[in-house]
Amino acid sequence: MRKIPYGRQDINEEDINAVITALKDELITQGPQIEIFENKFAEYIGCKYAVAVANGTAALHLCAMALDVNEDSRVITAPITFTASANCIRYCGGSVDFVDIDEDKVVLDVEAVRKKIESHPPGTFQGIVPIDFAGYPVDLEAFRKLADEHGLWLLEDACHAPGGFFIDSKGVQQNCGNGNYADLAIFSFHPVKHIACGEGGMITTNSKELYDKLLILRTHGITRRPDLLEKNDGGWYYEMHSLGYNYRLTDFQAALGVSQLKRATKNIEIRRAIAKRYDIAFKDFAPVETITPPADNGHAYHLYVIKTERRKELYDHLRANGIYAQIHYIPVHTQPYYRNLSTEKVNCPKAESYYDQCLSLPMFPTLTLEEQEFVIVIVKKFFE
Repeated sequence: MRKIPYGRQDINEEDINAVITALKDELITQGPQIEIFENKFAEYIGCKYAVAVANGTAALHLCAMALDVNEDSRVITAPITFTASANCIRYCGGSVDFVDIDEDKVVLDVEAVRKKIESHPPGTFQGIVPIDFAGYPVDLEAFRKLADEHGLWLLEDACHAPGGFFIDSKGVQQNCGNGNYADLAIFSFHPVKHIACGEGGMITTNSKELYDKLLILRTHGITRRPDLLEKNDGGWYYEMHSLGYNYRLTDFQAALGVSQLKRATKNIEIRRAIAKRYDIAFKDFAPVETITPPADNGHAYHLYVIKTERRKELYDHLRANGIYAQIHYIPVHTQPYYRNLSTEKVNCPKAESYYDQCLSLPMFPTLTLEEQEFVIVIVKKFFE
């Protein structure tokens, strides 16, 4: 029986040769490929600075540290995301407030966030973590306006959306992670993401101050920069200025990222073409609801999500036919860890309703027309 996963990496000979070349270099970590990858990724996204790290979770953690999250911090995020989007705040001792989603877009509802903030005394919250869920770009212009009104920072979780964009109120295309509205943004290079490094992550920003902090925090809090040293005993000398982590990416992973980046624009086009075929197939098909963005929305389609009231049955039926659809995500506020943190019930009915119906169909650039047609046929046959 054929097996079709919901997502799959695409590794070609050019990728393999890039890794082999990097492995033959003198330095396979802290070498030249890191800066090359950072510069090329910053150019692709359209930001000033990029910092390569070990994975997307490490990226979130470092961002929380750079934004000075501590035990007095309260931060707002969405419940429909992977747990890391919230966990990064907990790593630094802060508390997380989950606010419901916009049910049509499945991203954090800016007006619900406004109500949350304005129902508390000024200064209660320190920041917001919006998520570009499934590749749907959050309207960061609206969140920036709200954040500025209340003195908050913005951390964009763009793991699902490299190559995605939204159009701002001036008609300008704003790429996910370009730093024009969010203070920091993060990306993941997990195998099922747009750019696969095995593991890996990237932080983007337009802030030189935050960039400098991140460079030190990702390497044990240590610096060798002469202008930052309190003294200098010689060429071997370094100083630890803060409590950082070893969150570095290897050079051979970075080399793979550079090679993958060459196909990023083409692969986004393929993902959008796959989504369009799904849209057409399920249009006016009553048992299935699709999440279709506006025409001017640059959805990056990390996932293609449908909703159905018979989700569990359909999930099992697809697996029985070799189609490994997935659920994204179990609402984070319902996880035992977060339930046990507070005696107050989190009220996110839209997120919980979404979870009861959501199903991610196969979506990756090497999905063939034959495979996609098979998925569509099996879905439709289930409801006959």
